[in-house]
Amino acid sequence: MTNLLENRFRADDIAQAERHLATESPTDIDPRVERLVNELIGRIADKWTLLVLELLEEKGTLRFTEIGRQVEGISQKMLTQTLRHMERDGLLTRTVHPVVPPRVDYALTPLGNSLSAAFCGVWVWAERHRETVEAARAAFDARD
Repeated sequence: MTNLLENRFRADDIAQAERHLATESPTDIDPRVERLVNELIGRIADKWTLLVLELLEEKGTLRFTEIGRQVEGISQKMLTQTLRHMERDGLLTRTVHPVVPPRVDYALTPLGNSLSAAFCGVWVWAERHRETVEAARAAFDARD
């Protein structure tokens, strides 16, 4: 699994995530930050946002139709909504080229790239705790 982490994230991202996981959480949390975190978790925790974020991180700038083809199962309406939400949050840029037919390109902003790197912590946590989670699931499933 470590090779997978190293292929997906830079070494300094992995080190930063490991340091964060080892640090105690602060007791005084700014309510504005808490509200933003709750909003962003609600937005990015949906399946489509994470898939688009991952795709753009991996491939760079893509056209709307390319994203739609590569994000399996997403409808055109859902892709449009997802991209608009991501653009509103400053995670990506939308560039419209004045050609016929219209061409629209999407690319992650530095903010979007940093969010992608932040997910490194989830990967590190999952790698560390995979066996424990699997054992807990098996124990739960065996109860019935």
